[in-house]
Parts: sequence; C-alpha cells; structure tokens
Amino acid sequence: MVIELGHFALALAFAIALVQAIVPLIGAHKGWSGWMAMAEPAAMAQFLLTAFSFGVLTYAFVVSDFSLRVVVENSHTLKPMLYKVSGVWGNHEGSMLLWVLIVALYGALAAWFGGGLPPTLKARVLAVQAAIGAAFYAFILFTSNPFDRLAEAPFDGQDLNPLLQDPGLAFHPPFLYLGYVGLSICFSFAVAALIEGRVDAAWGRWVRPWTLAAWICLTVGIALGSWWAYYELGWGGFWFWDPVENASFMPWLIAAALLHSAIVVEKREALKSWTILLSIIAFGFSLVGAFITRSGIITSVHAFANDPERGVFLLMILLVFMGGALTLFSVRASAMQAKGVFGTVSRESALVFNNILLAVAALVVFVGTIWPLVAEMAFDRKLSVGAPFFNMAFTPFMVVLAILLPLGSILPWKRARLARAAGPVLPALVLAVALGALVWAMQTGHSALGPIGVALGAWLIAGSAVDLWLRAGRAGTAARLGRLTRLPRADWGKAVAHAGLGITMIGISAMLAWNQEDIRVAQIGERYDLGGYGFQLDRVQKLEGPNYISTTATMSVWRGDKQIAEMHPEKRVYPVAGMPTTEAAIDGGFLRDLYVAIGDPQQDGGWAVRTYIKPFANWIWMGAIVMALGGLLSLSDRRVRVAAGARKDRGPVLPQPAE
Repeated sequence: MVIELGHFALALAFAIALVQAIVPLIGAHKGWSGWMAMAEPAAMAQFLLTAFSFGVLTYAFVVSDFSLRVVVENSHTLKPMLYKVSGVWGNHEGSMLLWVLIVALYGALAAWFGGGLPPTLKARVLAVQAAIGAAFYAFILFTSNPFDRLAEAPFDGQDLNPLLQDPGLAFHPPFLYLGYVGLSICFSFAVAALIEGRVDAAWGRWVRPWTLAAWICLTVGIALGSWWAYYELGWGGFWFWDPVENASFMPWLIAAALLHSAIVVEKREALKSWTILLSIIAFGFSLVGAFITRSGIITSVHAFANDPERGVFLLMILLVFMGGALTLFSVRASAMQAKGVFGTVSRESALVFNNILLAVAALVVFVGTIWPLVAEMAFDRKLSVGAPFFNMAFTPFMVVLAILLPLGSILPWKRARLARAAGPVLPALVLAVALGALVWAMQTGHSALGPIGVALGAWLIAGSAVDLWLRAGRAGTAARLGRLTRLPRADWGKAVAHAGLGITMIGISAMLAWNQEDIRVAQIGERYDLGGYGFQLDRVQKLEGPNYISTTATMSVWRGDKQIAEMHPEKRVYPVAGMPTTEAAIDGGFLRDLYVAIGDPQQDGGWAVRTYIKPFANWIWMGAIVMALGGLLSLSDRRVRVAAGARKDRGPVLPQPAE
C-alpha cells in the first residue's frame, strides 16, 4: 500500500507543478495578487509530496521490497545498508526522482527565503521552476516510473553495480545533483527577469547566493567523483575526460563565470545580457549532461541508461527550455542597457576576461565531448577524443586565468592604473617565480609542467593573501591584523576559494609531472624498488566480504631498512552481479601517496602488480575542499545570503509585450 501512496504522491506533485507553472504567470501578468500568492504554498506542497515519494522508494530499498522492478535490478539482501540506501539513486529511475526532488527543493527554498523579492518576480521564478519540474515529472511517470511493480516478486535482487558500492559514490551523486540541478533556479531567475523585462543590481544580488550554493555543491560532487576514480578504478588517475565527467565540469565552469559576472551586475549594473545568457547556458549544460547519461548516444562508464526513447524525451525537454529561453533572450537582450561605464584597466575588465576564459574553456570541453558524435554522424568516421586533446586545448586557458586572478582581485572598480595597482602584489609574484625556479633547479629530466604549476599555484595563494592584507587598510601591522578579523566573510570567502584553486593546481601539475610508475609480475617474497621505496609482496589470500569474494594481497613498504607501511590491495568479485572490481591500497601523505593495485595471477606463480608514487596527490582534493569552504564563507555573509537591498527601487520597467 505504501508503494502506491508514493506513486500517487508523485502524480499529485506533477499536477501541482502544472498549476504552479500556469496560474502565477497569469497572475503576474494581470497583476492579480491572489493568483501570484498561490505559488508559495504550491512550491512547498510540491516539495513535500516529492520528498514523501522519494522516502517511499528509499523505504522499499531498505526493506528489500522485490515487488518493485527497480529494487530487483539494483539491490540484494546481502548488500550493506549504506549501499541499499545509495542504490536508490544508483540507477536511472531513482536518480531521476532525486533530480526532480532537488528541482522541487530549490523551488521551495526560493518560496521560503524569497521574502525580499517583488511579488511579480517571485511568482514568475516559482512558475518557471515548476515548469522545469513538470517536464521531469512527466518524463519519470511516462518513461521511467520507479514504482513499476512486477507480477511475481523474486526471492532476491540482482545487486547494485559493484563499482557504485563505495562510500565515495554513495555521496557523490547527491552533491552533484544539488549542484547542476540547482542551477535550474538560476535559469528560473533569468527567464523570470526576461519576462518581467528588467535586470538590475538587485537582480544580481538575488541570483548570486543561489549560484554560489549550486557551485559549492558541484565542487564537492566533482571532487568526490574524482577521488573515487583515483582509488577505486586502480589506474592511478583522477580525471579521465570521460563525457559524463565533462558533463558535470562544463556547468561548473559556467557557474564560476556566472558568479563573477553577477558581481559586475550588482556593483556596476553592467554585463546584464551576458549574465542572463550565462544563467541560461549553465542549466543548459546540466540538461545536456542528463541527455548524455541517459540516451545512450555517447558511450560512458558512468551512463545510467541506454534508451533512445528516453533520449528523445530528454532532447525535447532540452530544446523546449533552451529554445524558449534563448528566443526570449533574443527579444529582450537589446533592452537591457548597461549603466556602468568602465575603463580597459579596471576590475570590471578583469572580470570580463575571467568570464571569457571560463566560457571558452567550457566550449573547448563541449566540442571535445561531442566531436566523436559529430564525426560519426556527419563524416561516418569513428573518432576518439582523449586526454591529450583536452590537456593541450584546455590548459592554456587555465594558465592565463591563474595569472589574471590575483591582479584582477585588487584592481579598483571603474578605472585603474596598472602600474600602481600591481605594486602591492609584486612580492607575491617574486615568491611564485622563486618557487618555480627552485623546483626547476631541483628536478632533472622532467617537463616544465611541474615548475609552472607550482609557480601558478603559489601566485594564486600568495595573491589571495595580499588581497586580504590590502583590504585591511593602510594602518600599522597590529591594526591591520585586527581589521582582518572584521572583514566581511564574502571577502574572506573569495580569497580562500582562489587559494583553493592554487592548491589544486599545484597538486595536479605535480602529480602529472612527477608521477612514478612500475608495472611488473611480482613473486611472493620478492622486493623491488621505486622512487626510494622498497615494495615486497608478502602473501595473497582469499577473503569473504558481506556480498563479495576478495583476493587480498599484503605488501610491506620499506624506506631503507625500516618498514614504514603495510598495504592491502584487493581484487573483488561480486557473485550476484558477476563483476570484478579493483580496490587500490593507498598509503597517503601530505607530500606523496604510495599507490598499489593487485592484478591477476600469472602462469609462473607471480601476480601482476601496479605501483605508483603520486606526489602531492592529496592537494588536488584538499584544494577542492578549500574552494568549497571559501564558497561557504561567502554564502554565510549576511549581505550575500539575504540579498541586501532587495527591497530597493529596481528602476524603470521595460515595456511589456502587447496582450
């Protein structure tokens, strides 16, 4: 009975979403306050119904209700409880229910915390958000029903994909969805502003916290996915430039550009059209990601489904929302006049360059991702675009961005003198160049990637520190230190996020430049050396887990005559799913990771073993955590969180279209 209630709640949420998408829009157009006011209770009801439906599906997985098709295909009675719960979103149907739950969540949050919004804008934002939800409710109910019953329930399920039975993958999808599905609210703000016909500083303040919240979640989600790929897949890498990885990375880049662009709208009332366009494109890339992962049009290890019928439905959603928004943008863009005038050298110009670099970088990733599809359709050629292309085409934009960020952060608004503004950051530049030169001198036989990455990372970190120091005023050191504690948290958040990017850049460049690798057949008791460490395969044994059989190796690690670690890489086989997985053993450290993966037994009695030394590997994810913390600091600033000044007069209204 409870399953039917969950299904009914989902259908009722769909009906409410349809009403919410229509009635408040009419009310805003006619000026009928009663019709506009119904948007708030509708948004809350829609969220509560969807949350109940999601809770019912979770209950079905927890109690192993094998009368549901989705539970049979993605669960098993022996599976640990964490993976029973994560199995809810580890499949196509459940993940789409999570998707629409997050759309409803952001709509409810906009209703709860949108007290400072003008009634007409608020009604339109909630209506557009409901329209997005309605499209995906229809997609779920008509093509991907998670509450589909089986005529005869089997005794047990087919188990979840073993690659997904991991703590990193248990939390990765929810954070990722909170990020790129959360960009739907930025899209709703943009479309509502276009319908209303006005974009001003207040609108920039309103859209910033939503963008920031989505960007923080997306940062955490991408970092968790990268971390999982690093230790779970056994190949020693952290990013494969897989199409689905790219599908989450492109919205992250555009959201970062949107954050910076919204600042210009808020502070100077410039870049209005561009900021609206970024809001549309950011969610557009999220829809592209949904299409890629669920249509089967591009092959990926991360794909949820391979169903052309579902792909056509998602393509129609993409075309309707993107086509409609861009058409509306083309009609309204000319009327969004920029008020702020700024010079070539100014903070506005720096933010424009920042936006261009991020947008073009996202375009490069997009072209590389879809080019194999284009080549096959247009030229009947099967091509593969891999890491060499992305590294060559994408990296230069990030290098230029890293060079510009510290300087752009300290430039004054409107106009500046470059020589005068650059003076305070010269010590940071000297430090960065000195560190790069030191690394260059210490390394032998390596590429310039390591020294350049260290120099850029140091430049970002030191530049962030200089930015904070300058914001503390021109008083003595003691007074400045006191003022640092009283700086707005948004200033601290910006500096911390930029420093986090610097930490990640150091980690990526060091890991790629100085990675050491050894692939061999190791005999029991044999010791071999790599990078000053000795590795010895002591024994290999069979062990049983809760729902898998493990081949576990014991390897001792030596530094000279002293044993410093014991590592236990595994090969697991999940009998129900019939799939093997690799569980790498990692001895982590601040400056390096020792990484060992065990392979298959060999005819001569030995075992295939892959051994890596990964310099600064943890700095990659440490930097991502620091970036997310910087975003949280900014979001905790009351001026950002409550959109200060939202009740101010918003200027003249553009002419409304004729009825």
